[in-house]
Order: sequence, then C-alpha cells, then structure tokens
Amino acid sequence: MPVRHLPATAAAALLGAVWLATPAAARALVQPDPVSAYTMTAGRLWSLVGMALGLAGLVAGGLALARSAGRIGAGPRRRGAIAALAAGTAGAVIGGLVVAAAKGGPGTGYGIVGGFLAIGVGLIAMVLAGLALDRLRRAADTRPR
Repeated sequence: MPVRHLPATAAAALLGAVWLATPAAARALVQPDPVSAYTMTAGRLWSLVGMALGLAGLVAGGLALARSAGRIGAGPRRRGAIAALAAGTAGAVIGGLVVAAAKGGPGTGYGIVGGFLAIGVGLIAMVLAGLALDRLRRAADTRPR
C-alpha cells in the first residue's frame, strides 16, 4: 500500500468507527442512571409528603366521623372534619403532581407508585371528611330549636 493512500485509509477507518459508535453513545446519553431502591430522589420525597398528608387526613377523618356519630369524645367535630378534608385534598393534589411529573414507571426513582398511593389515601380521607360533615349537618338540622 503506497504511503499516499494512508491518510485516506485512516480517515475512512476513523469515520467508520464514529459511524458505528454513534448509536451506542446516543443510547448511553438518553438512558438515565440506574437508581437503587434506597436512593431518596425528589419524586420519592414528594410522594412521601403526599402520603403523610393523606394519612394525617385519613386519621383525622376517621376521628371526625367517629365523633360525629357520638362514639368518642365531644371534641371539635366540625374543625376535625375540615382539617381532614384539607389534608386529604393536599395529599391527593401532591400525589397527582408527582404522577404527572414522572417520566418513568415503577422503579425509576420518580415516585410514581407513592404518587398513586397518595392520591388514593387522599381521596379516602376526603370521603371520610365529607361523610363526617354530612352527618354533622344532618344532626344540626334535626335538633329542636
């Protein structure tokens, strides 16, 4: 092989190597880094916040429903139901935002599973609070004046 063909051969080899390596490099750039199951990402943190608010609303809603039925104490009945409604709504909204912002499925670190759970727990808390408020309204309507 004459020396004058060496630059053309080297350029062709370099172009071929770049041509073959481009799809692998693009795939490596697009894929996110793997996240372990114990890594606390922002999505997982927000889904935990939504779950905590939803659970607080669930407990407050259950207590408000029991108080409205006269089963336990005579504490602040209406205030507890409104607090449960607010906490359940906040938990469901945060869970919905986490699910809407997630770019991957379960196990990717975006917190989508916790977001769905926060939506469910928040909705249950809102239902319990609504039942307590409805029971309190009906009890107020039937009282003698």
